[in-house]
Amino acid sequence: MNTSLPLAEQLRPKTLDEIIGQQHLVGPDGIVRKMLETKFIPSMILWGPPGIGKTTLAEVLSSLTNSIFISKSAVTTNLAEIREVVKLAQLRLDESKERTILFIDEIHRFNKAQQDALLPHIEKGTITFIGATTENPSFEVNAPLLSRCRVLVLKSLSTEELSQIIDKGINAKHITIDDAARTFLIAVSNGDGRQLLTIIDIAAQLHTGKKALTAADIEIAAQKKMLSYDQNGDEHYNTISAFIKSMRSSQPDAALYYLARMVKAGEDPLFIARRLVIFAAEDIGIIQPTALMVANSVFDGCHKVGYPEAQILLAFGTTYLAQAKKNRSAYDAFFAALHDVEQYGNLPIPKEILNAPTKLMKDLEYGKGYEMYTKESYLPEKLKEKKYLK
Repeated sequence: MNTSLPLAEQLRPKTLDEIIGQQHLVGPDGIVRKMLETKFIPSMILWGPPGIGKTTLAEVLSSLTNSIFISKSAVTTNLAEIREVVKLAQLRLDESKERTILFIDEIHRFNKAQQDALLPHIEKGTITFIGATTENPSFEVNAPLLSRCRVLVLKSLSTEELSQIIDKGINAKHITIDDAARTFLIAVSNGDGRQLLTIIDIAAQLHTGKKALTAADIEIAAQKKMLSYDQNGDEHYNTISAFIKSMRSSQPDAALYYLARMVKAGEDPLFIARRLVIFAAEDIGIIQPTALMVANSVFDGCHKVGYPEAQILLAFGTTYLAQAKKNRSAYDAFFAALHDVEQYGNLPIPKEILNAPTKLMKDLEYGKGYEMYTKESYLPEKLKEKKYLK
């Protein structure tokens, strides 16, 4: 192992079996394994958060298919470089039948002309294109390029998977780590395996020969203060509960405070945004329908940009929802109706609101007496007088 390389690069997996996470893609029944079994690798776009293995997966695919791997960043690459890559790829294909995989990181940063320039070479099979993006390709990748690629969605690494990466990192550095430091490191890495290994790398360099890395070592290496916030423990649920109840009580200051605690502790922005969507429907409801539109927009925005910008969207959504009028009538009415469904089962539906597409159904008086705008209750006979919506 070349110890002069960053730890994340030293530990980069070389085979599918070494990849931690993404089992829905690289596991025994994953689509990537099925592709390799058929020896067919289409052009594709790998979409997911930072540090979860997009580049690694592309490199492994290249290695397992005996392809030449050319890696470029959309931030620094121009069309002239792409044309040179394609030219050499065509020569290799003509002379030795050797395939070329062109990997472009942050493909969403290519403009329309740059993306369009790839199309003929993908169609001809001169290159196999693999793009990586943290942004939703539906919004950031041109439709012609998107239609020629298979989109594979990569997921944030779970707590268990991040813990496995920690074990690999500390073993490579010949150190240990205590439980509090492990919990904090998982929280502060925010699902990013590369960031996690970088923090271990720095902490190991600053390590003073103690038996194990402590939370204080991780704080120094990560330059982030440790908060009492285990994403699978009581503090996680206590904080999100305080956040929701502060919005419910129309207290934007308290809601923003608990939001800040979650953001600082590395909570998934999409988890918070989902709670905003639920809150808008449950607690604000029909009295201010625009609240649900705002919450959905915040969720979509967080999905597109991620941290750190996502915190701005979350703060906006939190402030808006906390100050909105509250009305739980739709929520309460639905669960009252659900209670009756569970208690009485499938009560007979009144015949006048049943469709009658056949003569038999008409003979049985399905649809007879139906009036479009009647005030007569269409609830089942047993529940005729029920009023769910207060």
